[in-house]
Amino acid sequence: MNYDITSIVKKYNNDSTRLMDILIDVQSELGYLSEFTIDEIAKSLSIPKVDVIQTVSFYHFFARKPRGKYTVYLNDSVTANFYGRENVRESFEEAAGIKFGSVTADGLIGLFNTPCIGMSDQEPAAIINERIFAKLTPAKAKILISGMRAGKSIDQLMEETRESKVTTPFIKGAMVENNIMQKGAVIFTDYTPGKTLKKVSNLSPLEIINIVKNAVLRGRGGAGFPTGVKWDAARIINSPTKYIFCNADEGEPGTFKDRVILTTMPKLVFEGMALAAYAVGAHEGILYLRNEYRYLREYLEGALKEMRSDNLLGVSICGKTGFDFDIRIQFGAGAYVCGEESALIESAEGKRGEPRDRPPFPVEKGYLQKPTVVNNVETFASVVRIIQNGAEWFNKMGTKRSKGTKVLSISGDCARPGIYEIEWGFSVNDILKMAGAEDVQAVQVGGPSGTCIAPNEFNRILAYEDLATGGSLIIISKDRDLLKDVVLNFQKFFADESCGSCVPCRALSDICVKLMEWIIAGKARKTDLDAIVSWADIMKKNRCGLGQTALNPVVSTIKNFYELYDKKINKSDDRFNPVFDLKKAVADYDAIFEN
Repeated sequence: MNYDITSIVKKYNNDSTRLMDILIDVQSELGYLSEFTIDEIAKSLSIPKVDVIQTVSFYHFFARKPRGKYTVYLNDSVTANFYGRENVRESFEEAAGIKFGSVTADGLIGLFNTPCIGMSDQEPAAIINERIFAKLTPAKAKILISGMRAGKSIDQLMEETRESKVTTPFIKGAMVENNIMQKGAVIFTDYTPGKTLKKVSNLSPLEIINIVKNAVLRGRGGAGFPTGVKWDAARIINSPTKYIFCNADEGEPGTFKDRVILTTMPKLVFEGMALAAYAVGAHEGILYLRNEYRYLREYLEGALKEMRSDNLLGVSICGKTGFDFDIRIQFGAGAYVCGEESALIESAEGKRGEPRDRPPFPVEKGYLQKPTVVNNVETFASVVRIIQNGAEWFNKMGTKRSKGTKVLSISGDCARPGIYEIEWGFSVNDILKMAGAEDVQAVQVGGPSGTCIAPNEFNRILAYEDLATGGSLIIISKDRDLLKDVVLNFQKFFADESCGSCVPCRALSDICVKLMEWIIAGKARKTDLDAIVSWADIMKKNRCGLGQTALNPVVSTIKNFYELYDKKINKSDDRFNPVFDLKKAVADYDAIFEN
C-alpha cells in the first residue's frame, strides 16, 4: 500500500498543489482514504497531516471509510424525484437489504445519496463506481444489485440495464444521452478543428481581444461579465506565467449543457482555450471538470492527444514560434461552491474550495497567485466561432444587449427535455412550446440560485435586459407541490453545499430549511415569511455570488407564489400549543416559599 501511494505522489512530482489529483487517484486505487493513507500522503508531500484532512473533509466524494466494492450514489435532485426516484431508492434498499447511507455487512454494496449529477434530462440517475447509470427504474435497481452480488463488472451491469447503444466513441458512460433538441449557429454546427487557430499567425493578441470585445460576448456562466474586457485585463499584466481555466464544474441543479458540449464538441472548447492563451500570453490551461463527469476522462484525454498530434496544442502551435500552450484536466471531488471561480482555483491548488476575498481578482492573482483567466465551457466554444466568422456575424443574432446564442438545459415536466441552442430574445412561452410543456405551474430560471416565475411572467424574454440565465430552466407542472417538492429540496441543497466560510450563508441557509419545514407543516406565521425576505439583504454580505443567492428558492417563490405560502401559514394568535405548564412546574417551590 505504501508503495502505491508513493508512486502516485511521484506521478505528480511530489507537488502538494496537486493534492486533489493525488487523493482522487489514491481513492480510485484503494477504495477510500484511511487514516494511514492520509498520513502517508502527508509524509510523501512533506506537508502537515491536517492540510490533507482539511481537503479530504471538504469534498462529498472523498471517503474516510469503505463505501463498498460497488458504490451507488443516487441523485436526489428535484428532477430525479419528479421521475420516480423514490421508487428506485426503495428498490435499491429492498434488494441490497440496507438503507441509504450505509454499506452491506460484507462490504460489497454501499448506497448513498448525492446532489444533482448533471443528468436532469434522463432521470432517475446514479453514479456507480464512477460510471453513470441513467433512466433507472425499480426493476433496473434490482437487476443491478443482483449483478453486483454475482460479481459482474460495471460494463456488464451497464449492458444489462442500458436502453440505447453508445453514440459517442470512447465514452464508457454508455447510458448517457446527449439529447440535443435544437442546434444553433454558434455551438452545435459544423466544425473543423484548428481552422480558427490557423488564423492566429495573421492576428495580434490585441486584435483577437478587440474582435471578442466588438462581438459583445458576455460570459455564459451566469454573471455575464464581458469576455474581451477580462482577457484584456489579463493581457496587460506583466507576468511570464499566466493560466487559462475552463470552468466545467456545472453543479447547479438542472444544468447539463457543458456536459453535452464537452461530449460533442471537446476540441471546439480546447481551441477556444488556446485562443485565449494566445490573446493573454498564457502557456498552460486547466479544464476543471466536476467529479460527476469522471466517465469522460479517457475520451477528453484522447481529444487532447489528437490536438497535440495535429499541432493544435503544444509547442509552436500551427507553426507560430512562441505560441506554446497545453491543457490538462483537473477533476473536482463534489462541491457545488467550486463553480465560483476563486473557489475553483483554491480547489485546483489542492485546498478546500472556499471563495477568496476580492480584490485581487483572478486576472491579477489567480492560480498559484499568477494572472488567471476563468471562463466557462460555452464561452470558450463561442470565441472560436467569433474569431472565425467575425464580430458582425455574431452581433446579428440576439437582442440589443444580449448577442449571439445561448445553450439551454431544459428539464422537468416536459415531453422533450434536453439541450436547446437558441438566440437570445426567446420568451419563456416559446421555450415551453419547444419542449412540449403543458399545464405549467412554474418555471425555475437559472437553477435554484435564479428565480422561480409564475405563468403571468411566461411572456418575459431570455436576455440580460430581462431574464438572464446561465442556461438552466426547470419546468414544474401544476400537479406538483411547489413548496414541498421543489423549494424545500432546493433550500436543503444550499444548506448542505454551503462551504461554511460566511456566517449568513452558513447559518441562515440552515435556518431557512427549518422554517420551510414549519411552513409546509402549517406551523409558521407571516412574521416568519417577513423574516426570510429581510434576510435576502443580509445574504448579500456573503463572500461569493453562490452564498448571496442561497435563499433565492424561498424568497423568489414568496414573491411570485405568495398565495401558496398564505394557505400554509398559521393565522391564529398563538403560534404554539404549549404542553409545558410553568405554574405546575414551580408549584413545589412556591409551596416552600409560602411556608
